Amino acid sequence: MLRAMPPVDECIRAAVSHPALAGLSHVYLKALITRAQSAIRTAIANGKSDAASREDLLRKIVGAVEHAAAADEPALKSVVNATGVVLHTNLGRAILPEAAIEALEQAARSAVNLEFDLEGGGRGDRDALVESELCALTGAEAATVVNNNAAAVLLALTALAEGREVVVSRGELIEIGGSFRLPDVMTRSGAHLHEVGTTNRTHPDDYERAIGSETALLLKVHPSNYRVIGFTSEVTLEELVKIGRARGIPVMEDLGAGALIDMSAYGLPREPVVAERIAAGADLVSFSGDKLLGGPQAGIVVGRREMISQLKGNALKRALRCDKLTLAALSATLRLYLRSDNLAGQIPTLRFLTRPLSELKQMAPRARDILADRLGTEFQCEIIAATSQIGSGALPTEELPSVAIRVTNAKISANSIADIFRRARPPIIGRVIDDGFQLDLRTIDDPAVFAAAFLQFAPSARLPSSPRGR
Repeated sequence: MLRAMPPVDECIRAAVSHPALAGLSHVYLKALITRAQSAIRTAIANGKSDAASREDLLRKIVGAVEHAAAADEPALKSVVNATGVVLHTNLGRAILPEAAIEALEQAARSAVNLEFDLEGGGRGDRDALVESELCALTGAEAATVVNNNAAAVLLALTALAEGREVVVSRGELIEIGGSFRLPDVMTRSGAHLHEVGTTNRTHPDDYERAIGSETALLLKVHPSNYRVIGFTSEVTLEELVKIGRARGIPVMEDLGAGALIDMSAYGLPREPVVAERIAAGADLVSFSGDKLLGGPQAGIVVGRREMISQLKGNALKRALRCDKLTLAALSATLRLYLRSDNLAGQIPTLRFLTRPLSELKQMAPRARDILADRLGTEFQCEIIAATSQIGSGALPTEELPSVAIRVTNAKISANSIADIFRRARPPIIGRVIDDGFQLDLRTIDDPAVFAAAFLQFAPSARLPSSPRGR
């Protein structure tokens, strides 16, 4: 039977005659055929193949290829975020506003004036697509955009302080997700870190004593993913600006999440507003586009025109620049901030953060009943009080009251239940808490979408083989 194995070319000719495989490239079919042949050879060698002829082998190969092609899915999939974490880094952070999605689609479908000056007919600046909106929203003289906020900090340090010192409070030497640390970013920029103060207390004279002939920048970092409480003291931005002005040293602030509006107007704790930091005298302020702003992943820097020009003129800027899709989505999101009188209704991040508890309570019984129907009597589904999180380092100590469906089974563990839900179509991602699997309703955008996800749940994949002790 091994000698009877049909060659790849013959298998390709047989495969393309099948309607389901006719439109696939020969390179792709060859890869699937080679994989199928290898599996069948192993089965023959182990005496586990029921093929009796060359025709049987060809039929098996084509069948395996057809099955593999049907099961082949993109690696990036839509999932249902039932974690309760609004800005979940692992699930893509902010969901874009409809206006941003429409702008992104338009930019994807056609040529655009990414770097073309429609008035003068010459080469344009891609930052100009969003610069006027950013300046209007923040009061800054100029702005530039790169692919994330870590890149924004890296670019600023490289352009302004390479080979010189940057003074930072020891209590602000943050580490963000994925073990990326500010000192490491500074090392990559070529700037030299000069720590001042202690973990919990830093005073103005700590900065005064640190400034010398090699000092290029005073850097303040907003601790967006942690809080130091108790016996603490920090130097305010206003104090730092006063020191910088007196000594001729520019001041930059990394705001991280970077709110464009006062979040307390929506019942949330107040975060520093970018426009207020510019008004307080910061020469540069950097922040993210995909956190509290609710737009695409981007690193935004606003501030004094001459300093922004230095960033734009640095060779690193080209390596970190954004593409047309990001800029289209960001521009549309910024225009909402400028023009809309219903931001919470149009920006999903704000909508999730401000959803009333009453809405979630009203949604919960329907979600529980759908779950119970799909899972069967071996599973218990109960409505419980829960707490949601903002996520991505934004407002780290704030918890939002929410409602969740807790799913348990006497025979299998909560982790095994989580496995079942990840095999749903689309996959449903929740949280394992106190030996139960929880589905938080705050991050479910629409009850109909929530219900549809469970109605597509695969009953055949209910019970894994792993025991409760897993």
